[in-house]
Amino acid sequence: MEVNQLTKITLAGELFEQAVPKAHIANQLGVTRETVHVWIKGIQELGLLEFLEQYVNAKKGERSKRKIDGLLKSRVYGLREDNRDCCGQKIKEFLLDDYGIELSTTTIYKILAEKYKLRSKWKKNQPRGLVPEAFNPREVIQMDTVDFGQVFAFTGVDIFTKEVSVKLYASLTAKDGLDFLTLSFNNRFNHTKLLQTDGGSEFKAEFRLNVFKYADRFRVARPYKKNEQSYIESFNRSLRKECLGWSKYKQNDISSLEKELSDYLVYYHNKRPH
Repeated sequence: MEVNQLTKITLAGELFEQAVPKAHIANQLGVTRETVHVWIKGIQELGLLEFLEQYVNAKKGERSKRKIDGLLKSRVYGLREDNRDCCGQKIKEFLLDDYGIELSTTTIYKILAEKYKLRSKWKKNQPRGLVPEAFNPREVIQMDTVDFGQVFAFTGVDIFTKEVSVKLYASLTAKDGLDFLTLSFNNRFNHTKLLQTDGGSEFKAEFRLNVFKYADRFRVARPYKKNEQSYIESFNRSLRKECLGWSKYKQNDISSLEKELSDYLVYYHNKRPH
């Protein structure tokens, strides 16, 4: 097997000298184009014989495991704690932006697992609807509500730009739904091609009578098909995890919660990666 690989490397060098494209070389030798690129680069830098010798020596014995230093781990932990327990993908972006460090999401989660208990909420073999798509701003807006006891958060998201609108109410009625519809479109969304909600009563009656002032089409997501409302469900989880938590609030908590929510929305729109 080793001789076969050395022969392939030699043939790759010869074919490249004959101006054969790397893609054709890869196809003829049954390897990937990236492998051919590495071989050719090594041959050009070291010469064929020295590269072959280095290749053989590199295959001897086990590779030493990469070590992640304590400073890098502390930066990963710090970014998570400073950014409201954000996910590994966002930590990856913060590492690159703040420190110029490129680290895979898999490695980040391995580091996090050393300190935190991470649990996936994904459930297998559940019926799922189609995930909606948008290719431009304001093509699709999704709306939903989040129950915080005696306080209810109406939420809306542009699934393309990830811009959101949130308002807290002391009740969950269609009149509240209409108020949120008016506020969110006048202040944030303006108009959309498609507005989608679930089948809750807060999105009926007065809400339904006024929806076409702001949307060309209106759609109710099918029950038990969480993927159809995946973008707003994702934001609702972030709202709980990064801002309001899982507590049950009283109606007189709304004024203090609104200040906390306002600060979070500034962070969400201006700093948090999406």
